[in-house]
Amino acid sequence: MTKTTLSLVGLAVGILGLVVQWIADPSRFPGFPPGIAFIAVFGALSAILARRFRWAPIFAVLISLWIVVGGTAAGQMLPNYRSDNLGTVIGTAVMTLGLLFAAATGVLAMAARRR
Repeated sequence: MTKTTLSLVGLAVGILGLVVQWIADPSRFPGFPPGIAFIAVFGALSAILARRFRWAPIFAVLISLWIVVGGTAAGQMLPNYRSDNLGTVIGTAVMTLGLLFAAATGVLAMAARRR
């Protein structure tokens, strides 16, 4: 399995975490969690462009860091970890781990393809 594929797996795990959060507390999301669509679009860009461009995993890295680092900096992540709803806590942890994995493997994929 290539590092680019591993970054896409990390994004899929991130989506799974969001689905867990959604199931645990549907009222948090008006209709459909927008993060799922964002991650899916950026993952599709990485997958489609990976055949032609060595930098294609940057999309997986960017969305992952935007959600995890940006969400933490904006004060959106910590309340999820402190929630009384166990599903929210578990979903946030799964999402965070998946996205951090996607970011790390995306960087490694770009570095490996540069050589």
